[in-house]
Amino acid sequence: MSLAGHYSYWVTIFLMIAGLYIVIARGNLIKKLIGLGIFQTSVYLLYIAPGKLIGGTAPILAAPFNTYSNPLPHVLILTAIVVGVATLALGLAIVVRIREAYDSIEEDEILDKDRTEEQDQ
Repeated sequence: MSLAGHYSYWVTIFLMIAGLYIVIARGNLIKKLIGLGIFQTSVYLLYIAPGKLIGGTAPILAAPFNTYSNPLPHVLILTAIVVGVATLALGLAIVVRIREAYDSIEEDEILDKDRTEEQDQ
């Protein structure tokens, strides 16, 4: 099979690398949450891609069909999406609290303020 036949895997790899880069390279907490969301989307694609077969039907036994698609990955990804949205909401709520406490959402500024408070004590 050619490289074009694995298109969904190439997209998954690109999204994984992009999401991981954003999480590591950015100091803004909102950008880190966006990077985690992109990385999470790549995991969804990685899990769903093998679940669909070309020419496959719903797994209902019938005489004219002999190729079936597995519905389990799709069901599990629906659950993962719900958990991902809840996790993102929690992360945003934590960022709001950090902004109230430190008056910034930049990681470097927050760490500097913590260091100066420790030195003052």
